[in-house]
Order: sequence, then structure tokens, then C-alpha cells
Amino acid sequence: MNAITTYANARDPHSPLDIVPVTGTIGAEIRGVTLSGDLDAETVQAIKDAVVRHKVVFFRDQHELDDARHEGFAGLFGDPVAHPTVPVAEGSRYLLELDSKEGYAASSWHTDVTFVDAYPKASILRGITIPEAGGDTQWANGETAYEGLPESLRQLVNNLWAVHTNLYDYAAVLQNAPKGDGAEKERQLFQKNVFASTVYETEHPVVRVHPVSGQRSLLLGHFVKQFVGLNQADSARLFQILQDHITRPENVVRWRWRAGDVAFWDNQATQHRAVADFGLQRRTLRRATVSGEVPVGIDGRRSRTVRKEKATEFQPA
Repeated sequence: MNAITTYANARDPHSPLDIVPVTGTIGAEIRGVTLSGDLDAETVQAIKDAVVRHKVVFFRDQHELDDARHEGFAGLFGDPVAHPTVPVAEGSRYLLELDSKEGYAASSWHTDVTFVDAYPKASILRGITIPEAGGDTQWANGETAYEGLPESLRQLVNNLWAVHTNLYDYAAVLQNAPKGDGAEKERQLFQKNVFASTVYETEHPVVRVHPVSGQRSLLLGHFVKQFVGLNQADSARLFQILQDHITRPENVVRWRWRAGDVAFWDNQATQHRAVADFGLQRRTLRRATVSGEVPVGIDGRRSRTVRKEKATEFQPA
């Protein structure tokens, strides 16, 4: 692992950017940068370094960042990719729209698209319509979570693998949706987008080695179906123990959105969730993702997709 202690979410004295950490373990605001696809190479590299160091970085008041500029900015950091099962936002090439038309947000901890093998290495989320109150997003640091495990648990997870899938019951995720027609429409939309397209199952190491920093982090979230070699009941118990370690307040940053804000996070070392506390207020954001590489575990083994097939009907896991 590298020399940076992940518990110290401190400024980088060598960075040319104005970076202000938000918490002691995760998150920083970058000031004085106007985002676009035309940033110079030094600034792009400094942002890359900041994302690896702080796990998620925030840019306030990027009001000129429309869809085209959003996609151009994402392209500076790798190959942007569309979501594998959900259609792109209207008028864009690969942006995913998160629109709470019925007062709903995906209030469940997850890492983006881990049901495929080479899931995105980074996500860039832009706030468009933000509730007057509520609708924050939280991010959790998988590296500090791993470092904070008791030694006995760390030894257990070092060799543990998990099956991630997009075939699971969204009813649990939709539990915060308003009752009535709105919640039913959201449930049907999720089933149409996910279960009527392609079903994926992928085996990932529970401890992933970061391809840039070499740090170890816990790779879990709501796409986990079960652990390899364990039954459903034992998997559920162990999953909750590990997930609780990841989402301890000490590992988490919470961002209060304003329209025009941008959050850019390392999807290889974090989880995140929207907080569904905004009732029937409108909340609209658009997200770009940058293609990643197949995760590698401590023993050098790489993740592998074990199922990819056309879905025929909704079958909750």
C-alpha cells in the first residue's frame, strides 16, 4: 500500500488546486476550477490525484456545465460508458438521469454497476433540480472501513468473494417511496429497465486492491447477492456486519446539494446513497461514468462474470 494514511484526509501540499477537506476521512471541495472538456493537462492530473486521495471531490456552482460539457469533462478521465441496462438521458450520449418525479431516491448503499466485471472506475454527478430541503448524498470510504476491521474479520474477508447481481427485489430499495400510484410506477420502471433487459451475475473479491494507490478496500453494497461458499442466511448475517463497518459515521461524508454542484468520486473505493427525505419535491441529477478495469483481489485473482443473459420476467432474488 502507498504511504498516504487514509485516515488523514488532509490537503496535498503539492497540489496546484485549492482543495478543502470536508471530513477527516473522506471528501474534499475543490475551489476555483470551472469544469469543461477543455481543462489543461496539469489540472486534469491534479483532479485525478485528488479523487484517489479524497475518494470524492465536490465542485460548487458549475452552472455552465450542460450535458455536452459534462460528457466532455468526463472524457478527460477515460472512456465514458453508458449504463448497461438503463437507457441514456434524452439528448445525451451516455448520461444517466436520476429524476425523482414521484418523490423517490435510491436510498440504499451501493457502488455503481458492480454487477458487471469491469465496472466504472469513476462517476461524475451533476445537480440540476435540487429540493429546498433534503435530498443529500452520502459517500463511504471502503479503504478506512477495511483498515478499521478487527484483525479476525480482516483475515476472513481477505479471501472472501461475493456474487453481485442486478437481479434482486427493488421493493426493499423502494421502501422510502410514497405510498400509492407513485411507488408502483417507480417499481414498474425499475423492473422494465433492469429485469426486462439483461441479467448479470459477477464474482468480485470482497477486498479489492486499488489499481492506482495499491490500497485495499471493502467491495460490497446492495448488488451483493451472497458470498461464494456461504448459504443465503449466513451471507446475509455476514454482509450486514461488514456493511455496517463501511457505513460507520467515521467513514462517511454527507453533501448538501445546490443546483450546479458536481460530485466526482472514485467508484473503486467507495459506496454512496441518496437520502430519501425530501417528500414530493423534485430532485434531478445526471451522471457520467468512466470505464474501469476488472478488479483484482489480494491474491491476484480477477473478477469474473458468471452469468449474462436476457431476462424474461421479474424474479426477486
